[in-house]
Amino acid sequence: MKQLFAMAVPILPGKTKDWKKFIDELRDKRFNEFSQSRKKLGVRERTFLQSTPQGDHVLVTLEGEDPYTAFSNFAKGNDEFTKWFVGQVKEIHGFDLQNPPSGPLPEMVIDSMEAVLHH
Repeated sequence: MKQLFAMAVPILPGKTKDWKKFIDELRDKRFNEFSQSRKKLGVRERTFLQSTPQGDHVLVTLEGEDPYTAFSNFAKGNDEFTKWFVGQVKEIHGFDLQNPPSGPLPEMVIDSMEAVLHH
């Protein structure tokens, strides 16, 4: 059964232009690498930009059989694309995917299509 993971990630002040350039590169010359990376992890990624009075945020969704494990394993890749991606995230969002902040991952609390049970 497919599961959904979603996470809101702030863009550092003044870095939205860099983020848009990063996304343009993912959509264009690095799309095949991006697509293969997510396929290898067993997830489909969708990303949204949300502008707020508190600054711009990125909403990232991962959908697949185990998106939480995929998220945890993503930065473990040692290939050139993963190193580049991790570097971009660190520069634009201010955190290292290889050493993510401690604390729980986002938790789904309601789904209009089915009951969400808490553990």
